[in-house]
Amino acid sequence: MTLVEPDRTAPHSAVRVAAVGDIHLGEGCAGLLRPAFETLPDCADLLLLAGDLTRHGSVAEAEVVAGEVASLGVPVVAVLGNHDHHADEPDDVARVLRDAGVHVLEGDSVVLPVDGHKVGVAGVKGFCGGFVGRSAGEFGEPEMKAFVRTTRHSAERLAGALAELTEHGCAVRIALTHFSPVPDTLAGEPPEIYPFLGSYLLAEAIDAHGADLAVHGHAHLGTEHGMTAGGVRVRNVAQPVIDHAFALYRLPLDGHRPGASTASATPSDSVPLPDRYAHH
Repeated sequence: MTLVEPDRTAPHSAVRVAAVGDIHLGEGCAGLLRPAFETLPDCADLLLLAGDLTRHGSVAEAEVVAGEVASLGVPVVAVLGNHDHHADEPDDVARVLRDAGVHVLEGDSVVLPVDGHKVGVAGVKGFCGGFVGRSAGEFGEPEMKAFVRTTRHSAERLAGALAELTEHGCAVRIALTHFSPVPDTLAGEPPEIYPFLGSYLLAEAIDAHGADLAVHGHAHLGTEHGMTAGGVRVRNVAQPVIDHAFALYRLPLDGHRPGASTASATPSDSVPLPDRYAHH
């Protein structure tokens, strides 16, 4: 759990959340998204990065990402994705991002001040496994049990991080993952690969402890809007899905019941993707 001291005082009735995932920046991408991200202080209170920030998970690529998001004037909160693990250097990737001021979460949380309110983000990468009625079970060979156990442990860590936010009395709570907690936002992907795009265990953790919004990436051919069985709105912010530098969501700061479906969501038309963003 990280608590950030207040440094923003402009009054508004909602927390304005900018979010994007799957930006897949390589070593030749320096400066690609920076102009769009520099508009954030005018329209958002924080930026969420939903994993797959690099192409192959190298330190050099992480340094490019760090340059895009350093000193933006709004807090930046991130989880890593499967691409960020590919070079087997996730700790180094996270270190580079943290050195740039990014809150990198993996089974923990951060509380940020917005207009005198506490806004909490609980984050975990998540993992595969599938969804209710079509999911892998922790049974049989050691390899299968280890596969499902990875997802279960990840969901348990997300649950613990969300519980921390409840204890701190956050006015708004957000669950940030890379893998999807629901099948809704996978619509458009081949159904055969749904089990490799997320797990219902993440949604169970979110519903058990409550959230006002759940944000994920990973599913490039998926759909932006979804919802958990408990009524928490889910948004797939993979950049190929939102087709913008980031999406914007407004979550009321009016003392509403945490977990209620109050998020309004529109992609930001003012920050289209650069023409050079050809790898998407």
